[in-house]
Amino acid sequence: MRYILLILLLSTSIYSKTFSFEYVDKMPFSREKDYYIWRFLSQSTTTKSQAIKIIKGAKALNKKLKKAYIKKTGYYPTLSKPKPKKPTKAQKKAWAKKVEKSKKIKKSIHPIEALLKEEADMQTFIFNSASKKEREKFNHILTPKQYQKLTRSKAFNKSIKIIKKEKLKYIAKSFLFAPALKNALTYSTLFDLGLNAIKNNKSDIAILYFGEARKKAYRSNLKDQASFWLYLITREKLYLKSLINSKDINIYTLLARDKAHLHYPQNIIIPKLKAYRVDNFDITSPIDWAKLKEKIFDESVDQAKLGNSFASIETVSLYSYIHARRTKYQRHYFPMPYRNILNKLPKKRQALIYAIARQESRFVPASISTSFALGMMQIMPFLVEDIAKKKNQKIDLDDMFNPYKALEYANFHLDYLTKWLYNPLFVAYAYNGGIGFTKNLLITQKLFQNKNYEPFMSIELVPVQETKEYAKNVLTNYVIYLNKLGVKIRISQLLKDVKEAKNVDRFR
Repeated sequence: MRYILLILLLSTSIYSKTFSFEYVDKMPFSREKDYYIWRFLSQSTTTKSQAIKIIKGAKALNKKLKKAYIKKTGYYPTLSKPKPKKPTKAQKKAWAKKVEKSKKIKKSIHPIEALLKEEADMQTFIFNSASKKEREKFNHILTPKQYQKLTRSKAFNKSIKIIKKEKLKYIAKSFLFAPALKNALTYSTLFDLGLNAIKNNKSDIAILYFGEARKKAYRSNLKDQASFWLYLITREKLYLKSLINSKDINIYTLLARDKAHLHYPQNIIIPKLKAYRVDNFDITSPIDWAKLKEKIFDESVDQAKLGNSFASIETVSLYSYIHARRTKYQRHYFPMPYRNILNKLPKKRQALIYAIARQESRFVPASISTSFALGMMQIMPFLVEDIAKKKNQKIDLDDMFNPYKALEYANFHLDYLTKWLYNPLFVAYAYNGGIGFTKNLLITQKLFQNKNYEPFMSIELVPVQETKEYAKNVLTNYVIYLNKLGVKIRISQLLKDVKEAKNVDRFR
């Protein structure tokens, strides 16, 4: 009730919060303090000398902090960093030798022949340090043996990114060869090369790359990703069984359960807690949250006891976050807070809000991102201001730490997004990357067209890694929550609609 009353007050009040130097300076060294340093720098009353002093307390410098500091002082901000160790004489000599050899090979009459005579690490050093024009000289297809030699060099992971970015099509043809049995390629490189092989109709090579990726997966969801693609290509049941037995919940494991006609995982925890107020903690305070995080990441603190100290409806987000982290995310918490507000919305919208909130902040009301997205729904300051203007409200940015206000603004923004995008996968792309980004995926890049391995290929080809993974997780959350709200839905049906472009967007 107190939050509802606060919302009524916010709709009629004009806020002009100011922060003193002493108030901000005493805050714990944290991302949350960085946000308040930005707020302090943005005040007209802040002096140049205060700005120079306060920036020393920042943990990291994002674009907003840099811009505010430059505007206030005229200087570019820097943070003190430990000086790197000086190289030894032997290291300097070895480096100089490599540089000299690199110059010699680049200037040789037949640079590609000279390059290929070197050891793999030297080859990648020369290639990676070359200019774009110089790399054109090395744009030749390799033999399988030459390619395998390069895959043993760790620096070849960077070379592959350069080759793709600069579209060196001849050397890129070498990617369709098998890597060395003992290679230095990372999971992400192997997985991308697997996709590349599929696009070039080399399913046998794709199996090799995905198989190597599966071996090198360092998280459950990555192993599931590789297993899923191996299943798509081979249809071997052992990969389907691996996905069904996985302890992780993601789009791949849910799709596997759809394929096997199984129920969705039962190891989902929806905490049912009592209604009482946790003393000495304000859920709307970023500084209280910053102090709590210090305890969460302190190995000497009893995490089970800490989590249980927040076992109330009001602090269910903290209870769930601490216990999930304590169990290394082997226990899957799906809180459903703020029912008194959300149960007034259609169930699909409820599920969408829950899905986004879980992914954005784990429902932590006072959460702040590195780019200063605010609150439980992680709304960017410019969007807060835009929505406030459209709603004819004058509010302070800190009001986004009120979970009910955050829900109100997120719901308003989703009203706009869902006018153009109807499938939760596309809404997730737009919520994270922007509606322009999503339109570009569909219209300019022409992803999600009815081709082989769709929509899965397009899902993996979304160019921004953060947005790509974000949308996968939101879609997974959405399906779990919608089923928990009593609406029977399978993830395969939503993705089938995407593949067929059936009632999924307004742009095409």
